[in-house]
Amino acid sequence: MQFKSIFLVLSLIVSALFTAAKAQETAVMTPERLLQLGRVFGMGITPDKKAAVYGVRQYDVSENKGRTRFFTVPLEGGIPTPVEDPQALLPNDRISPDGLHKIVAKEVKIMKVTGSDFYPDLPKSNVKIYNDLNYRHWDTWEDGAFSHIFVQTKIGKGFDAGRDIMAGTPYDCPQKPFGGDEDYIWSPDSKHVLYVTKRAAGAAYALSTNTDIFDYDLQTGKTSNITQGMQGYDNSPAFSSKGVLAWLSMKSPGYESDKNDIIVLNDDRRMNLTRHWDGTVNSFKWSQDGSHIYFVAPTKGTVQLFVVDYPGNTKRMPIVKQVTRGQFDIRSIVGQAGERMVVARSDMNHASELYTVDLPTGQMTQLTHVNDSLYSSIRLSKVVPRYCLTTDGKRMLSWVIYPPDFDPAKKYPTLLYLQGGPQGALSQFYSFRWNFQLMAAHGYIVIAPNRRGMPGWGVKWNEAISKDYGGQCMRDYLSSIDDFMQESYVDKDRIGAIGASFGGYSAFYLMGNHEGRFKTFVSHDGIFDWYSMYGTTEEMWFPNWDLGGAYWEKDNPAAQKAYNEFNPMNYVNNWNRPILIIQGGHDYRVPIGQGLAAFQAAKLKGLKSRLLYFPEENHWVLQAQNSLVWHREFYKWLKETL
Repeated sequence: MQFKSIFLVLSLIVSALFTAAKAQETAVMTPERLLQLGRVFGMGITPDKKAAVYGVRQYDVSENKGRTRFFTVPLEGGIPTPVEDPQALLPNDRISPDGLHKIVAKEVKIMKVTGSDFYPDLPKSNVKIYNDLNYRHWDTWEDGAFSHIFVQTKIGKGFDAGRDIMAGTPYDCPQKPFGGDEDYIWSPDSKHVLYVTKRAAGAAYALSTNTDIFDYDLQTGKTSNITQGMQGYDNSPAFSSKGVLAWLSMKSPGYESDKNDIIVLNDDRRMNLTRHWDGTVNSFKWSQDGSHIYFVAPTKGTVQLFVVDYPGNTKRMPIVKQVTRGQFDIRSIVGQAGERMVVARSDMNHASELYTVDLPTGQMTQLTHVNDSLYSSIRLSKVVPRYCLTTDGKRMLSWVIYPPDFDPAKKYPTLLYLQGGPQGALSQFYSFRWNFQLMAAHGYIVIAPNRRGMPGWGVKWNEAISKDYGGQCMRDYLSSIDDFMQESYVDKDRIGAIGASFGGYSAFYLMGNHEGRFKTFVSHDGIFDWYSMYGTTEEMWFPNWDLGGAYWEKDNPAAQKAYNEFNPMNYVNNWNRPILIIQGGHDYRVPIGQGLAAFQAAKLKGLKSRLLYFPEENHWVLQAQNSLVWHREFYKWLKETL
């Protein structure tokens, strides 16, 4: 009896293990699993160079909010240690090197905007009064307050309230909406504060991309412009260990996606370290010894770590070398410890984790394993590069993402992914919205072409989209899908086109110009009508550069072509397919009228269409429960129409 009982127990255990193994074999990514992933971000390396400090943000769907926890992990690998105050483990770069001062950013009311500002006797009025442009930006209406930098002086164990080094000016530092601590730094001698701002207000602000780096002298109280005469974006100032200043710079005024170069100030002489390199820099960090600069940049459908030497006062040409290679993205540089660099890395099957890079060889070792258990419990997608010839004879890469259980003997519905930007790299990113792994897990093949306008293929390829929105980039999309349709496993009657931002514009444009290729469309925050877009968007330099000017410039051929030939609204008479239109209520970059006008056109034409409207979201969907609704509606739509 005892033997039989033991045998029965063992049989039950084996059966349970077999059932669990089968369940694991059949598991794929779901929207709920996607939201369970920890979002890893590196914060720095401890001063002893022995551990990396990082955060993990996770979302509680029931509470509809996120929570961030912090850890350290040895650079040699090992068990992470939770920490309460990660900043206590890292150098405080807000405090001057001599410890006597501190820099902080504070909001300062500069302009009158509200009804009560103008009429104090009407405190309950709800009105805003504007006399100029830039009355709203990204997802926020102008309230008359600007972010200024204050220098505080140490008193005992604390610091005083500080003095506003930008007093009285209607300028922001950090830059809104995305600037941070990198916009204001100390000089190594503690005598200067460097900060980034755009000295323009009103319409001038909306028309200009000219940010500059300013030097505030603590002793004299005077401010000088380090980047005087440089008319594009100048930002991210950083000193080397030897006190040499470097920053990122774009040359062309009004062109927000221009080639981003690394500039070094060498004895009052500006030196462009990446001038002769055919690429654009995302971010950089000085080497420990100040002899090199490491940077991340897109290249051939990925984002990799590069290094450029700093030749100092010699006439030697700086040399750029690629450090890492592989089918992944280097998302950011966390810090250096001798011959090792800590970076964040992702690919289309894995969210970001921290890795160490052996700088002499480029070999990488995974350092954090926050999401390993979840990924080990599901079947992953197969991601392969595919090349085709474009209509003008160029060789173009597309990433193809196959379902985890892909069988070439079967036929699959296919999604053509339309990238946003318009000049954003289509690399090995891992999105929590447009997640290719999740799309493939639902049984769709995804093809994502590196069409004209994307960085990583040379400056000329990157620039080709400007003033040609409905031209070669659209032909590139069609070349990619036409080539892929030749595969026997592609169901040619079940092909959809999906995208957001410029990808949403592309969906609207292709809806009227696809010659029957697509069965359904999804457009998220896409531009539908260039005329109303020009009248309601906030960063005017964008349409001025990319379209060529304003719609009323009748003698401007580039602008007239953009507002007419490249305007999706003008092709509504050709619309004959279902379309899902997604719009954020607080999206002031592509305002609400774009999505509403497109939905109204589709309904009045009698087409199957749906409007997914998020009143409190901006150009993105950020709230956890809204995110789940987005995913459920997205896949419901594809199931209904594809």
